[in-house]
Amino acid sequence: MALVVAMRPRQWLKNVLVFAAPLAAGSLFLATVIVPTLGAFVAFCLISSSTYLINDIKDVESDRNHPTKRNRPIAAGDLNANIAAVFAVILALAALTLAWWIRPDLAGVVAIYFVFTLSYSLFLKHEPVIELALLAMGFLLRAIAGGVASNLPISQWFLIVAGFGSLFMAAGKRFSELDRDLNRSGAGETAKRASLEGYSLGYLRFVWGIAAAVTIVAYCLWAFEVGQAPSTLPWAQWSVLPFVLAILRYGVAIDRGQAEAPEDAVLHDKALLTIGAIWLVLFGLGALGV
Repeated sequence: MALVVAMRPRQWLKNVLVFAAPLAAGSLFLATVIVPTLGAFVAFCLISSSTYLINDIKDVESDRNHPTKRNRPIAAGDLNANIAAVFAVILALAALTLAWWIRPDLAGVVAIYFVFTLSYSLFLKHEPVIELALLAMGFLLRAIAGGVASNLPISQWFLIVAGFGSLFMAAGKRFSELDRDLNRSGAGETAKRASLEGYSLGYLRFVWGIAAAVTIVAYCLWAFEVGQAPSTLPWAQWSVLPFVLAILRYGVAIDRGQAEAPEDAVLHDKALLTIGAIWLVLFGLGALGV
């Protein structure tokens, strides 16, 4: 059970981004697309869990001094670090094998994700901007993987939306972490973490604000491109409204310092989930040319 917890299955929600490219292409429900895409989802769950284990082994001492991370299985002493290391290797090999079996190019995307994430955990976690870019790349590579797995062409607008949307979420995550740590420091508790020392709230607010603006503009252009497909109604164009509302709603969570864990920020906001469902239906109908 400690091993399962250390693999952080709750964070597998991030891996649903692999379905984005096939959905945008209007091909998600084809058997030749959905099967390899599901395989890509499983591969990213395995490889991300491997990197979580490695990260927790590396940060075991600092996690023990953290108010919430001290409850992680390795830091709490519920999981032996050597056992965690063995399973990290097994999970990484399983992920790469599955990805290669689906498509060699997908194995390349998974390997790049592993290298980037490993570099982040071991060397670059405390480098301002660089670590933010690597964090955003983790989201972007998930989005790219779906198109690679099913051999679908990926729109340039999709890459821009996915890239800057990833930066928006990454900067929002750091903003929430820094806001929490500064509040704790102001209360005379633990000082802010080393990985946040290169940032200020003003700078991170600037980054996620710019990223949100570019994401919205790029999505509008992309939605009109998708809407050029034969369709009874302009579903894709109509999807702009819920998309913008979702960005603005998530921005509220960031501004409140509640986006430290993006998956929790989404799952705990019923309004955001409703807006997201409406967007999914509208964009899906547009992509499918209904």
